[in-house]
Amino acid sequence: MSNDARPDGGGRDRTYTIRLELVDEPGELLRALEPIAARGGNLLSIFHERGSLTPRGRIPVEVALEATPKGFETIVDALREAGVEVVQAGSERYSESLTVLLIGSLVDADLSDTLSDLERRADASVTDVSLSAPEGTDGASTARIRLATTEADRTLSIVHDAAAEKGLSVIEPLTAGASR
Repeated sequence: MSNDARPDGGGRDRTYTIRLELVDEPGELLRALEPIAARGGNLLSIFHERGSLTPRGRIPVEVALEATPKGFETIVDALREAGVEVVQAGSERYSESLTVLLIGSLVDADLSDTLSDLERRADASVTDVSLSAPEGTDGASTARIRLATTEADRTLSIVHDAAAEKGLSVIEPLTAGASR
C-alpha cells in the first residue's frame, strides 16, 4: 500500500499492532486474519506463540499491519464482531529495526519465553525469527531475531541481559548508529 493520502479520505497508512488471544483449535488463526485482509490491512508480521498460553488458556498472537486510521478502526470492529478476542489494539511508533543472533541451548532456554521476555522488558516487537539447529534440539542452536523498537541501544542492552540470564551468547551485527 502507498503511504500517500488516500483519495477516499482515509488518510495515510500507519503501522499498528493488534494483540489477540485465540482458542487452540484448527482454523482460528485464519479466522482472525480474514477480517484484516478483507478490510485492506497490509500484514507486516505475525507472532504466533503456540507453545505459550495466556492466563485464560488461550494462545497469544501479535499481528503488525499497515492501514489507514479509519481502516484500522474498521478492522478492530470486524475482529470483535467475528468473536476474536482483541486484547490490545493500537499504533506502533517503532522507528528502528535491530537484528541480533542468539547462540546456545535455545530449546532448553525456551526460545518462546525469551522472545516474550524481550518484548515485555524492552517494549519492542519481534518482527522476524529464524532458528537453525544443525545438531537437533540437544545441541547448540542459533536464532536470528529482528526487533522493532524505539530505542535500539536500550533494547540491545536488554537483549544482552536476557541472554546472560539464560546462558546464551549474543552476536550483534554492525549497523550504523550502534554504540557497542
